[in-house]
Amino acid sequence: MKRENQSSMSKFLLLGLPIQPEQQAVFFALSLGMYLITVLGNLLIILLIRLDSHLHIPVYFFLSHLALTDISPSSVMDQSILYAGCVTQMYFFIFFTDLDNFLLTSMAYDWYVVICHPLRYTTIMKEGRCNLLVAVSWILSCTNALSHTLLLAPLSFCVDNTIPYFFCDLIALLKLSRSDISLNELVIFTVGQAVITLPLICILISYGHMGVIILKAPSTKGIFNALSTCGSHLSVVSLYYGTIIGLYFLPSSSASIEGSLERLFNRKTVFFFFFFIIL
Repeated sequence: MKRENQSSMSKFLLLGLPIQPEQQAVFFALSLGMYLITVLGNLLIILLIRLDSHLHIPVYFFLSHLALTDISPSSVMDQSILYAGCVTQMYFFIFFTDLDNFLLTSMAYDWYVVICHPLRYTTIMKEGRCNLLVAVSWILSCTNALSHTLLLAPLSFCVDNTIPYFFCDLIALLKLSRSDISLNELVIFTVGQAVITLPLICILISYGHMGVIILKAPSTKGIFNALSTCGSHLSVVSLYYGTIIGLYFLPSSSASIEGSLERLFNRKTVFFFFFFIIL
């Protein structure tokens, strides 16, 4: 394969789904339907929250930002892409994935205050604090995505590269690089895991305190009311972190780059579409 010193000349081909030609029409219709439902549904959520003054409360404020993050990754896909476009696409996927993570944590804190400190809710969850939580979420997400992007920039690639997936994933790109990726792997192992595990710990602690309060409820009606209040958030959290763990934390031994990429692709195809369809 032809080598090139300038990675900016590299081109990446995203193979997409491993489907037969006769099945392409069905999968295209399915993908288009899911795309339209995702975009239009989340746009409707944002519009309703903006227009209805009764929804101008913290939980819906966080939900509107979460809906925005769910729209954006659905709109940054292309099959044949140059190096700059691939890195840009990877940045936005990391950014919006991290933003989902931090917003879910902020929503867990909001539910914690609702259930554990209902009388102090309006005092604690003031507009300034909500804006601060969202601003910190955006800044941390941008910083983490930018760090991975800047570390990827010096790496060299072949002129033509094939990624057996439908977007430029960081792990797949590192496996295709001809440069030393030890620093990239270190950042993924330390910062990347911290970005996932620390918010998850905060969510678990919040739900732990909520669980204690719920179990102390004097009647089963109080328990059901509490569960119905935060049940949707808990289901999204379980699905989100279950997907992340399935994609990146389950062990996968590989004897070759091709085999590793194939296993990565097969696993991600299942988890990505499971996550995408349920949401």
